[in-house]
This record gives sequence, structure tokens and C-alpha cells, in this order.
Amino acid sequence: MRLVFAGTPEVAVPALDALLASDRHEVVAVVTRPDAPAGRGRRLVASPIAQRAAEAGIEILRPARPRDPDFQERLRALAPDCCPVVAYGALLPVSALAIPRHGWVNLHFSLLPAWRGAAPVQHAVLAGDDMTGASTFLIEEGLDSGPVYGVITEKIRPQDTSGDLLTRLALAGSGLLAATMDGIEDGSLHAVPQPLDGVTTAPKLTAEDAAVDWRAPALAVHRRVRACTPAPGAWTTFRGERLKLRQVTPAPDRTGQEPGALDAGKQHVHVGTGSHSVELDWVQPQGKKPMRAADWARGVRVAPGEHLGG
Repeated sequence: MRLVFAGTPEVAVPALDALLASDRHEVVAVVTRPDAPAGRGRRLVASPIAQRAAEAGIEILRPARPRDPDFQERLRALAPDCCPVVAYGALLPVSALAIPRHGWVNLHFSLLPAWRGAAPVQHAVLAGDDMTGASTFLIEEGLDSGPVYGVITEKIRPQDTSGDLLTRLALAGSGLLAATMDGIEDGSLHAVPQPLDGVTTAPKLTAEDAAVDWRAPALAVHRRVRACTPAPGAWTTFRGERLKLRQVTPAPDRTGQEPGALDAGKQHVHVGTGSHSVELDWVQPQGKKPMRAADWARGVRVAPGEHLGG
């Protein structure tokens, strides 16, 4: 089939690579978000998908909005049979959805209908799910509500961050998306409507969502840090300044420490929660690189009775 691939971030690159390597399909162009400012200089940088497409010599479409008439005219001229999508990042209007004869097929990183929305992996970790996966589905007007072509499952490991899990899902999901394109082409695969029950939503996590509440149980604190790593980045405050939390470990043998209270030794830093304590492993002070929590505590000279958070 003739394919126009839509995607933007690094997590979409494995799927594009899988389709480029296929001998059954031809990727004739990619659709991605416009170049965006990045780094300290805030210079415009092409998306990872645009960079990969440039390496492969593929046409790159960067519409400000997918409803732009010029974009849709070019898409019609490319005459794609199908448009596979991975984390494109923009709402597709009905007029664009109607252009490819097999529609737009999204690779979504959850077991639909669970965790529809922009941050399915983060919400799965935050909720303490044991299992997640990826689904391919036909995009319709609703939020991730279209019929499903195929799924794969992936176990969530006890120490997985969202970044760890998303990396594995991106690699495994690339094979699922390629297989879905194969099945659509030869007619062996048909989309099945999603169940009406079991629907949960996964809106994007904000910086406010990433703030740790030390009154929560240790397990909830642990999940929030993992869910918000690497983005938007879990954080708390110390002496009025924001402190990022890169990694924590529950310490169930330590109880009686009040929420937010710091206990810093030569080789450890424990913080009280609403249940037992957690150990800070890695932190990142404002304007500095990540460091071991014990090194941070020695540097700032944590005093007895000091707390994290408000």
C-alpha cells in the first residue's frame, strides 16, 4: 500500500522505521508537527520524525493545522491507501480522515478502551496497573474510540518509569502497526468495535499533576514519581525552591516518620509519607544536573526537622 505516516516525537520513530523496512508498503511522505523552538537558544528544531524522513529522502508535510486546504490538497495528490499514525499530536478533521481509502490507523499505547487520551502510559503507571499494551485502531471523530485491529500486551515492572515502558511499547508496537498494515492490505484483518465498558481517560499530565503530596501513601508517591519520569518530571520543594525527584524507593521497614520529614545520613535520605517512608535515590536541584540524593543532602546540609514540600 501507499502510506503517508503521521507522527512527531522520538517514540514514533520505531514505527516509521518498521514501515520503511517493509517490502509490502511504500511510505511516500510523512505528516508531522511544525518545527518547534528547543534548547537554551530556543532555535527552531525539526521533529524526530521529520529528521528521520529527511534521512530517508521522504517528503515532509508540516501543516500548522490538518484542516488547512493546502495540506489536504497535497494529501489527496499523494493518494495514500492508508495513513498510519503514532503520536502525531494534532486533531484530525473529518475532511482529512476521509482522504485515504483505508482511513487513518493509530498505534495507541494502551489496551483500549482503557486509557484513551494523550498520556496512556503515564496513567497506567500512576494507577498501579500490572499490565498494559498497545492497540491499533481506525481513527474516528471520538477520542480514541474507533474499532480495534490488533493488540499486544506488556507487563508493567515494579520499577518501570513511563519512559522505560514507553520505550518498550514503541518497539513492540512498531511490529503491531506493520502487521496491521499487512492485514488491511490483504483483507485478513477487520476492525472490531471497542467494548462499551472499561473506558478510562488519560489526559496529559501537567507540572501541577507532577507535584508530590507527602501525605499520600508511599506506594502512591512511588507511582507518581515513576509516572512523571521523564516528563513532566515529579517534584517537590525544599527551602522554597523546586527539587525534581528522579527516583525513589519505598522503605517499608521505616515507619513513624511524619509526611515530608527528612532523615539524611551519609549514604541515605529518607522522607516520611502518609504510610511508611521512601528513600530518595536521585534528585535534581534547580539549575543543576541529576545527583545522588545523599550527595545533595550533604551539599545543602539538611538540618534536623527539615521537610520537603509545603
